[in-house]
Amino acid sequence: MASKELNLASAKRFGARYGPRIRNKVAEIELSSRGWHKCPYCSRQQVKRVAIGIFSCRKCNETFTGKAYGPIKKIITKTETLPEEETPAEEEE
Repeated sequence: MASKELNLASAKRFGARYGPRIRNKVAEIELSSRGWHKCPYCSRQQVKRVAIGIFSCRKCNETFTGKAYGPIKKIITKTETLPEEETPAEEEE
């Protein structure tokens, strides 16, 4: 009985080896990592993966890190810096 094969794209290179479940997972990961992602800074679908965990937006030219195969879902914003603690004035004697 022939099994129903999904669109494996580049995972077809494994042929009949490793089993269908692993080939399907590899195909899913490769498809998501090579696709366009949403930029957390400008909210456009212009982010491409540059290297493992490094992503770059082609719209706003931001480069940021994320997970190995996809950018993080929410952006970590800079926390407001607290004003420097006032040091007591040195008492003159």
